[in-house]
Amino acid sequence: MFSSGLSLPSTYVPVPCPCSCVTAAVSWYDEFQRLYDTIPCVEVQALKEHNDQVLHLSFSHSGCSFASCSKDCTVKIWSNELDISLQHSSNMRPYNWSYTQFSQFNSDDSLLLVSENFTLLSRVRNKPYDVFGCWLNETNLISGNLHRIGRITSCSVLWLNNAFQGIESENVNVVKRLFKIQNLNASTIRTVMVADCSRYDSPDLLLDYEEQLAASSTCPVFDLGSDSEEEEAKPKQTLEPAVQELLDEGSVTAEDGLQQFFDDIMEGRVRPAMTDTELETKVAELFVRNRTKPPELNLLSTDSNSKTKYLIFTTGCLTYSPHQIGIKRILPHQMTTAGPVLGEERRSDEFFDSLDHVIDIHGHIIGMGLSPDHRYLYVNSRAWPRDCVISNPMQPPPIAEEIDLHVFDLKTMKEVKRALRAHRAYTPNEECFFIFLDVSRDFVASGAEDRHGYIWDRHYNICLAKLQHDNVVNSVAFSPVEQELLLTASDDTTIKVWRSPRVVRIQQAWKPRPRKLLFSWLMNQKS
Repeated sequence: MFSSGLSLPSTYVPVPCPCSCVTAAVSWYDEFQRLYDTIPCVEVQALKEHNDQVLHLSFSHSGCSFASCSKDCTVKIWSNELDISLQHSSNMRPYNWSYTQFSQFNSDDSLLLVSENFTLLSRVRNKPYDVFGCWLNETNLISGNLHRIGRITSCSVLWLNNAFQGIESENVNVVKRLFKIQNLNASTIRTVMVADCSRYDSPDLLLDYEEQLAASSTCPVFDLGSDSEEEEAKPKQTLEPAVQELLDEGSVTAEDGLQQFFDDIMEGRVRPAMTDTELETKVAELFVRNRTKPPELNLLSTDSNSKTKYLIFTTGCLTYSPHQIGIKRILPHQMTTAGPVLGEERRSDEFFDSLDHVIDIHGHIIGMGLSPDHRYLYVNSRAWPRDCVISNPMQPPPIAEEIDLHVFDLKTMKEVKRALRAHRAYTPNEECFFIFLDVSRDFVASGAEDRHGYIWDRHYNICLAKLQHDNVVNSVAFSPVEQELLLTASDDTTIKVWRSPRVVRIQQAWKPRPRKLLFSWLMNQKS
């Protein structure tokens, strides 16, 4: 069922667990029981109310209910009791949806991204579809829109929306632009999520892997708001030497540099000749240099984490497949729709916003998830070949079948351990899709294309269980109040419910035995 690398001693010896992360473990025997008896690996129920592929699962924060999305274009709400039952189903086809992809409860569980009490409150434009959207607070959600500038150049705009948009007033904003970010080489912003920094100083679990930290990280993290020399190492497109020299000397503005660049092209001074895509990228870079608002100060130096949130999303700079994670700080005054709607307060040289941090994954990102305390970011990715060179943004490198699961500390902005491996995927770049993962206090789970869900232990870096389906597993979800309950959703149209052996034994003990019921009935008849 699992391989842990742990062995049960022949005699019980109360030896303190050497892993300081597991504060409740006082012996190896207790650790063995935790790893064997509390893993949600026993299938107890299969829900078959969807009639097409099930794409996503999300629990309410109370754990009392959960939502499922499917290609049958319904959002279903389930009641999480001893036997899970369907509570409500909403068909989104009347709103011209092709299918439902993602759902998320707000912090007080009163809203499900687009519905309250299962009645549609508002519709928000979201482009591309895999931005997904997310809640910023109880009543405001974040969406995205994409504006094409050229064939491979675009602009992503992230919007803050009021969930209640039935206000008929010209004096009250229901939408506000948060950030406007330029995309190069056919990349776009996708998979937006929000991390709350207020819980960083009291994490549920503090990962500490000295041996692994000593190893070189495979995913460099770049602080774009820092003045350190490491700034020079961040990945970026290089300009033509002549133009770069002019801009570095400060002798010309970006507009003059752009004109000089065009003159060099017309007079044949740019060698070798560039393709149309290379030319578009160079022009876009020159244009944006004096049109971008500088990044915020170093995120790690902020003293007001209690009210700060991070906007986290996938992005890129080399090709259309998402290969970087962008991080942008949201300040308290930006967390409301009050104020200018379209950014009228901006100067002409602040047309675009810059990112505060970029994590380069060197592979195709296919999933992201936050730990319950929002301290750690877990990332599913399929690696590119080492030292590969991308010459055409529309032809990304081939991706590995093995899925790497990376872990990043959002307080230190460092990768904290080597990538976890066990699960696999087989689709090529152009068909690659998102596989959702979830994190509990002790475990991390993920779907995979190999017809299994997987569970790892967060302390020891080991795969504990494989959960079988008949097709691709798209999504997994732990109960936020009971990590010994896990749901998996699959292309086989089912949702499977998994509980730990310990919980299964307890539930079976609660069930009355039929012979006792018969005896009780006979005694009542005699009396």
